[in-house]
Amino acid sequence: MLDLAARWRTALPAGVDPAIADRIGADLVLRWTEPHRRYHTVAHLRSILSTVDEHEAFVDDADAVRLAAWFHDAVYDPQAPDNEERSAAFATGVLPDLGVRPARVAEVARLVRLTAGHEVPPGDRNGALLADADLAVLARPPDGYDDYARAVREEYAHVPEPLFRAGRATVLRHLLGLPELYRIVPERADWTVRAHANLHRELSALDASA
Repeated sequence: MLDLAARWRTALPAGVDPAIADRIGADLVLRWTEPHRRYHTVAHLRSILSTVDEHEAFVDDADAVRLAAWFHDAVYDPQAPDNEERSAAFATGVLPDLGVRPARVAEVARLVRLTAGHEVPPGDRNGALLADADLAVLARPPDGYDDYARAVREEYAHVPEPLFRAGRATVLRHLLGLPELYRIVPERADWTVRAHANLHRELSALDASA
């Protein structure tokens, strides 16, 4: 986890109290390693942070996007409908202790809430990169996408199969219906083709088993 600790400190303002930074960072890592998580794990967090680092030149506040990545699934309960709102509230509660200025705190909370539906308004460069990074998994090769889909199913093991199929199909149709699935990364055209193929394939499998 040393790489995550270094990445966490990189996103924080200069002069932050190291003890406070380490305490909050350790709490975040513990949240991302909760035993009920199968997809929303530190691997997902690392993937998002890597995408943000690679494309930081395209946004207005890369550190706000990085902090939003850390907090966007800090609260993750598959049986709760308000994880993004609770994650945003958690970020709002602890970021001032880290010396993050109020405007950036508000931006982080806004970005966290945006991940509930990944609907990004025009011109929102920060939101576009966070959404692109969060949804990058959809553009994996088919076997990698299938691993992701299986992990999501495991997180929702408490949901009976017919209900899961219906709910998952609704999510997939929402993603397919977005005006733009990817908005800002230079690879967005290729990512969109691969992601749409994966989404349609999974949706067809869900419909066939209904």
